[in-house]
Amino acid sequence: RTEHPASLDSEQGRVKKTPEFPILEKQNWLIHLHYVRKDYEACKAVIKEQLQETQGLCEYAIYVQALIFRLEGHIQESLELFQTCAILSPQSADNLKQVARSLFLLGKHKAAVEVYNEAAKLNQKDWEIWHNLGVCYIYLKQFNKAQEQLHNALQLSRHDLTYIMLGKIHLLEGDLDKAIEIYKKAVEFSPENTELLTTLGLLYLQLGVYQKAFEHLGNALTYDPTNYKAILAAGSMMQTHGDFDVALTKYRVVACAVPESPPLWNNIGMCFFGKKKYVAAISCLKRANYLAPFNWKILYNLGLVHLTMQQYASAFHFLSAAINFQPKMGELYMLLAVALTNLEDVENAKRAYAEAVLLDKCNPLVNLNYAVLLYNQGEKRGALAQYQEMEKKVNLVKHSSSLEFDSEMVEMAQKLGAALQVGEALVWTKPVKDSKSKHRTCSTSKLAVFQQPLGSNQALGQAMSSAAAYRKLTTGAGGTSQLTKPPSLPLEPEPTVTASSADTTLATEASEQIREK
Repeated sequence: RTEHPASLDSEQGRVKKTPEFPILEKQNWLIHLHYVRKDYEACKAVIKEQLQETQGLCEYAIYVQALIFRLEGHIQESLELFQTCAILSPQSADNLKQVARSLFLLGKHKAAVEVYNEAAKLNQKDWEIWHNLGVCYIYLKQFNKAQEQLHNALQLSRHDLTYIMLGKIHLLEGDLDKAIEIYKKAVEFSPENTELLTTLGLLYLQLGVYQKAFEHLGNALTYDPTNYKAILAAGSMMQTHGDFDVALTKYRVVACAVPESPPLWNNIGMCFFGKKKYVAAISCLKRANYLAPFNWKILYNLGLVHLTMQQYASAFHFLSAAINFQPKMGELYMLLAVALTNLEDVENAKRAYAEAVLLDKCNPLVNLNYAVLLYNQGEKRGALAQYQEMEKKVNLVKHSSSLEFDSEMVEMAQKLGAALQVGEALVWTKPVKDSKSKHRTCSTSKLAVFQQPLGSNQALGQAMSSAAAYRKLTTGAGGTSQLTKPPSLPLEPEPTVTASSADTTLATEASEQIREK
């Protein structure tokens, strides 16, 4: 009897001394299960219960809650939670990586660089840290540091994404050769990556190396026949070489994948322009302009088509808009001057020609058209100066490359040379076949040398074949071969809701019917 109460007292004392600490990780498995199943509502409910039990000290629950906030677009809230995780576990490089990632998404690239550097001190073998550091430096426009960090990432582990970012740095610097070398190494490492193959093909296309461009684009289509970027580029190549019907067949395939692509409708419009279906061309170009109203290339093409149709007021409208977005392109000012000349605004046409001459140092058409306008206005001294400047440009082009000049341009230059009494064959010596003038002349005054004044709208004629050749001015009344390097293809349309093939080709077929009627 005397020992039993003592034993009870000892048991009760032992029970009171037992600590009641919650197990922080007891529901981590359930949180992970709901998260990987993307059942975020149930996951957040378990996280809330877990944090209440642990008084907000469960690191994994906070980490997953931050990931869910990021997926839902609440970047600031996710940043705060990741910072809490970094405080709970200061030696974890993963927590610092997530903090830096949130800062990057908020546009705080400099702060992200500092956090990534702290994470690199904890883990020197993580390629992702070095890769993301390079991306941050790209946004800060510190390209040398970006290249250094990306090369460090490649030394640790080779990834397609690192090669892509390294190539983009060289493209931003304007060094196409180095960019091609990087993408070639990337293709050797990952020969089935269609994005790498397509990008390499586009770079070769921009340099005019059509054989290699076609080879890489063909390889991309072999691995992914529905790759709309590669199909659009291949169609552009065919369009450049005048195969408009084949190019349109390719574009029908692209229209099923990305019916709202501005480059697609731009190229379709220029195909119809090449086939001399001008109403259909304007219809497609107007759709491209609706989808991308700030794209100067589409506005350039619209101005060119309206000039061809002798709709000079509309041409002036679109060319003026293109100049607002691309004020350093001399050909735009030349076409604007052509429109102004035909609208009988000679003074502003002279100003546009003067600006075109100032900006364009290699296209002899600018000086030829300007000289014709000055001659028709009776300013022979100024016309002679422009004619001599045109001769200098022609000689430079002839020495640098074997380009053939358009016959109408040669004929007009010979006539102008005879009118200015400087000789008919100072630059060109071969005879030129007769060619018919297709456009209205720029002045109504009569001259003694000719029955009618010289035409000044020499910049019209054959189609600019594609988005790859906006700087290529091949014209019917005074065109030259490609004088400047064309800009890169604008092949970055965003995929939208898919449509049937009948819907996507409705605009072009309707335009063809209107033209035929």
